[in-house]
Amino acid sequence: MSSIPTRSNRHQNGSFLEFQTLKLKELIQEIVKCCEDRRIYENQKFGLPYAAVQCLLLFRDERYLTVKSIALRLEVAKSRVTKLVSGLVARELVKRIDDPQDSRVKLISLTPAGREKVREIESFHFELHKKLLLRIHSQEREGLLACLENLHSHMDSVKQELNRE
Repeated sequence: MSSIPTRSNRHQNGSFLEFQTLKLKELIQEIVKCCEDRRIYENQKFGLPYAAVQCLLLFRDERYLTVKSIALRLEVAKSRVTKLVSGLVARELVKRIDDPQDSRVKLISLTPAGREKVREIESFHFELHKKLLLRIHSQEREGLLACLENLHSHMDSVKQELNRE
C-alpha cells in the first residue's frame, strides 16, 4: 500500500509540489495509455485506422468537405488526406464530387455507408463514456466533470504559453 504524502509530512518526503507534479504526470500518462488502448480497440472494431475514424467524424456537421479543409482540421498534410480519402473511397464510405463552383476542386461527402459508420462510431463513443460515468457515484460526477474542465482549461493555457515561447 502506498503512502500519500500530506502537507504535514511533506518535509519528510521532499517537496509536496514535486510529489503532486509527479502524480499528475503519472495520471495523465495512464489516461493517455487508456485512450491509446481504446484507439487500438476502435481500429479493430471498425476496421479503420484512427485517422480514418477522425476523418469520418469531421462530417458530423458537414455535408461536404475539401481535402484542404480536412487537412486543416486534422492538422496533417494535404497529401496525407488525399491518401486517406482514397482509402475511404475504396471502402465506399466517402465519395468525391466535382465542385459546381470550381472544377479544380473535389468535394468529399459521406456515402450512405459512411453515414452509417459515423452513427456506429458515435454510438460506440457515447456508450463507452456512459459506461465510464456509471462506474462513478452519481454524487461525484458533477465535481469530476468540473475538475476535468478546469484541468483542460489550464492545459490549454499552458499550451498557448508554450506556443508563444
